[in-house]
Formats: sequence, C-alpha cells, structure tokens
Amino acid sequence: MTVDTVRRRFTVDEYVHMAQVGILTTRDRVELLDGEIVEMTPIGRPHAACVADLMRVLLIGVGPRAVVWPKGPIRLSERSQPEPDVTLLRPRPVPYRDADAEPRDVMLLIEVSDTSLSRDREVKLPLYAGAGIPEYWIVDVQDGVIEVHMSPSGSRYGSVRRFGRGESVSPLAFPDLRLAVDEVFGS
Repeated sequence: MTVDTVRRRFTVDEYVHMAQVGILTTRDRVELLDGEIVEMTPIGRPHAACVADLMRVLLIGVGPRAVVWPKGPIRLSERSQPEPDVTLLRPRPVPYRDADAEPRDVMLLIEVSDTSLSRDREVKLPLYAGAGIPEYWIVDVQDGVIEVHMSPSGSRYGSVRRFGRGESVSPLAFPDLRLAVDEVFGS
C-alpha cells in the first residue's frame, strides 16, 4: 500500500500568527518560502563579514535615497515572506515598521551565499523573479563573485552577469554608486 504525502502550505498571515502566539520564536531561524517554513542556514564569519561590508558600502552610497533593510522580511506573495540578507527599499510615507515591505518597494535584493547557494539560485530566484523584483544579487562568498540578475520575466531573469575581483558593480537604481567587488569581500 502506498501513502500519499500531503504537505500543508501556510500563508504569510498564518506564519506571522505562529510567531505572535509563540509557536515560532526568535530562536527559530526560519522563513516562509512558497508556503513552506524553511530553516535558514547558520551564519558563519565569512557570511557575516560580507553582509557587514555590504551594509557599510550601501549605507554610505545611497544615504537617504533608500532604506537599507538588513534581514528584514519582504512579503512577496500570499505564501512567501523571505528574509534576504540586505534589501534596498524605496523611502515611503508609511514606515516599514507599520506595514509590510512588498515587491513594489524593493529596488535591490541581495542574498549572501556561503552555504546556501543552491537554495538562493533554485528556490529563491524563481520567487523573486515571479514577484517582479527588478534586481537580485547573489553574493557568492566561496567564489568571490557577485551574480547580478535583472529583467524579471516569469520565474526567471532575462539578464545575468557575474562580477569578480578587480571589477565594480552598480545597482540599477543607483548607477552613480560603484561597489568594488574586492571591497564587498573585504579585499
């Protein structure tokens, strides 16, 4: 006899409610991806250092033109609320503490990948593209490369470029901001 496995997918509202009533706590390093509660990989020193370098460069580079949002939730859809490493959000009249950040607010979304590269490419990338996130960077700590994904179409991005050591990259929303790849990886 075979038994079918039926998965129970959650909505963002149900997921948030689980945190409010204590089913999920701050000790649970999880995010909601396509209705599934997924455990996030532990953050090691190389990952943390790379996020810190990105934060420093972005805070100085964008100033008041964007909200630099570290590890903040983005409500992509009814069933997905990831917590990317760094996101640049549009400034808006309603503070992000009072209302969810949504795809229309995102100018640039960054995932730093040390041990999560396959998840960031195979699971998160289609979710971000499908939500219309205009620019998605995967910062590959192992290879010292920044993958820049632009022009979302369906569950893919039409343009992908890789920038390595010795090169610079600029966010689409801030072409005047040049990030040296070496600076992101702590040269």
